[in-house]
Amino acid sequence: MPSEYRRDDRPLLSIIIPAFNEAERLPETLERIIVFTGSMSADVEVIVVDNASNDGTRDVVSAFSSRNPSVRCIYEGLRGKGAAVRTGIMEGRGMYLLICDADLAVPIEEVDKFVPRLKDNDIIIGSHETEGAKRFGEPFHRHLMGRVFNVIVRTLLLPGLHDTQCGFKCFRRDVARDLFSLNTIDGWSFDAEILYMARQKNYRIAELPVMWYYGERSKINLTRDTWLMLKEVMAIRRNWKR
Repeated sequence: MPSEYRRDDRPLLSIIIPAFNEAERLPETLERIIVFTGSMSADVEVIVVDNASNDGTRDVVSAFSSRNPSVRCIYEGLRGKGAAVRTGIMEGRGMYLLICDADLAVPIEEVDKFVPRLKDNDIIIGSHETEGAKRFGEPFHRHLMGRVFNVIVRTLLLPGLHDTQCGFKCFRRDVARDLFSLNTIDGWSFDAEILYMARQKNYRIAELPVMWYYGERSKINLTRDTWLMLKEVMAIRRNWKR
């Protein structure tokens, strides 16, 4: 990641990880991120937002941050992934803000492709649906449900975008803070609302293909959460008009 993008004493990048009961997974994830960011010629901070975990997630992150001061943990009440991400966005100090999942389903190394593109765009979203993307280990039923949801989102809200739900997105800081100060969806569909508002405000969005690895311990319940996500999508246009 080139050092010429740094313009002041703030970190170049804030990596924001929403976490609910991720005590088992986070040590390996954070170690991988620290190794990667240690090779950069720029400062990076890592913010884990504990979404009211009950498995010691906060203790795990605190222990890790005692050895790695660039990592910190913020506690967020149990309001959903969207609320946790919003908290991290508002706390992030970096010129650019990256959202990624605790399982690193999209490898952290993919961010090298994103930051340079933010010179000409306001938001870069990862996609495992566009040409050039690679998916590994995903069950057919999970892929089918994801495709159905993406078609609904594209039809109702975001024509032209192939994948709004990939958990790997990078924003210019001012753009992220503007959008997340307005969003109302605390659950899984916060991505669709953020991108819908970005379109309404004429922010520039680019979609990049990524490698994506299916996590067997995914927190999504396909039957329950798909229905909730559909209800949230139906509310996004109404909320924006208000």
